[in-house]
Amino acid sequence: MSITCKSPLGVAREALVVGSAAFPEYSHRYSPKVYTQPQLFACLVLKTFFNTDYRGICRMLEDLTDLPALLGLAKVPHFSTLHKASKRLLSAPDIQRMLDVTVGRLKKQRRRVKLAAIDSTGFQCGHASSYYTRRRTKDGKKAVLYKHYAKLEAVVDCNTHLIVAAAACRGPKPDVNRFVPLLDQARKRVTPAKVLADAGYDSEPNHRHARETCGIRSFMPATYGRPSARPPTGKHRRHMRYRLNKDYGSYGQRWQVETVFSMIKRRFRAVVMARKPWSQRRELGLLVISHNVAVLLVVVFYRAGQVRFFSQ
Repeated sequence: MSITCKSPLGVAREALVVGSAAFPEYSHRYSPKVYTQPQLFACLVLKTFFNTDYRGICRMLEDLTDLPALLGLAKVPHFSTLHKASKRLLSAPDIQRMLDVTVGRLKKQRRRVKLAAIDSTGFQCGHASSYYTRRRTKDGKKAVLYKHYAKLEAVVDCNTHLIVAAAACRGPKPDVNRFVPLLDQARKRVTPAKVLADAGYDSEPNHRHARETCGIRSFMPATYGRPSARPPTGKHRRHMRYRLNKDYGSYGQRWQVETVFSMIKRRFRAVVMARKPWSQRRELGLLVISHNVAVLLVVVFYRAGQVRFFSQ
């Protein structure tokens, strides 16, 4: 399934529904009560949908009068209001709560997932091209090295491309110790029958946690570490070495998680504009929720044939 949604009205409507389920109407009983938290969250999702900044989405809301009317906005919020709302609404617990809402809206009572895939990807911090960085180093000038980047880890339902678990951090860092936390987070929302991962997550403790503790069949190539002619240590890794591609043809579906990362980077952005690590985590969390909102829009509205790009 590919995200070809072009309806800002549909995105705003679905984001408003998700925000209403995840947040109370106001953050405090003595708040000014000019905007509700679901309205501000919908504006943040639209900012990601249009791939713009806080000032840009405010200008778009002023030009596209149907959007404020759909959201119930008496007036367009100031860009500083949206910036402050992002700090309040996009914390790590809020992102997890919105993941609960989006997964629950799509899965409802059917929480069984046949195939789930785990992987991570990096996002550039800024718009400096890699070609410029390479030339600066090659020509003997001052070396320009970027040691850190924004890293997104996700567990994806291979059937619907819905992100069922996510975490944001700074890279580079190894993935092998991130398998258990991501799988445990996904199990709070869905029940995977099989989980697929690449060789970066390969370890015998990860197999034992998935297969023996959680009752989930885990599949990952047993190629981590230095190449050797000896068989891998551990019965699960030895089984993966000799029988992964012969007995389990479904491992080829692991590329579905790569498809999800490509969808996010092509539809929204491949660069995070935030500079601080906590701001980058909020921006990556908003990308994850915006992707799930787009998946919900395709499944809930487009499946019924209600395709409306703009209002009459």
